[in-house]
Amino acid sequence: MSNIANIIDVTEATFEQDVIQKSYETPVVVDFWAAWCGPCRMLGPTLERIAAEPGSNFILAKVDTDANPGISMQFGIRGIPAVKAFKDGRVVNEFVGALPEPRVRDFIRQIAPNESELSLGMANKLLADRKWEQAEERFTQLITENGASPEARLGLAKALLGQGKAAKAKPMLEDLLDVPALMGTAEKLLPLVDYLKLVEGRESDSNLEMTPVEAQYRQSARLFSQGKLAPALDGLLDVLRYNKDYRKGKVKEVLLGIFEFLGNADPLTGPYRQEMASILF
Repeated sequence: MSNIANIIDVTEATFEQDVIQKSYETPVVVDFWAAWCGPCRMLGPTLERIAAEPGSNFILAKVDTDANPGISMQFGIRGIPAVKAFKDGRVVNEFVGALPEPRVRDFIRQIAPNESELSLGMANKLLADRKWEQAEERFTQLITENGASPEARLGLAKALLGQGKAAKAKPMLEDLLDVPALMGTAEKLLPLVDYLKLVEGRESDSNLEMTPVEAQYRQSARLFSQGKLAPALDGLLDVLRYNKDYRKGKVKEVLLGIFEFLGNADPLTGPYRQEMASILF
């Protein structure tokens, strides 16, 4: 038996109490294994390592299928290793076979996010609710306490953009260009950064002739910085209607940056993306 408190050996006599009942309090991940099983010897240490990490939010219950055939039969175990996650007394997710560690971590994260992941989720919720200042505070705290994870840096950059703080957001996004998983997001957001720098008077071509169209383009940047997202999008679409290639295609890039900033779940993204497509095509 492991000497880690949240890694336990479970038998037919203790399964009801240690797995079913305990899962009403905290997620329980059950590893069905056997000593003769090679893949079990590969997966077991991975599960135990994750369970032993600081802040892990689940119990790992080890069931020797040879010693406990009744449980194996009850849960239809036909191949091992088999992993089943229990919450509120029932199986909520499962997999069979020795998955690579990244996939095992994804599985655990879905049913038992650790404290850092929970904090990140709360900060992202503030972003989704457009509470930019609160999101900035939460992401800053998260980075200070847990290190500058790429996801937290991206969240902080978005919180800054929501307040029109383009100059502060830019270096964070440029650093994320070296993170493969977030490179595409950073690339889409950087044109929005350059656009918002118009409000700060820092854009390289800020002295462009002030035509009515240019005035509209800049007014939309000011509206965005003030949190008036729908009017900002309306203004940019008007510029796009006037000239699809205005500023050598920057308008389209800015719009795509705003959609990336808002995310697909935001109620503005779908309708305005469709309207942009109808103008362009």
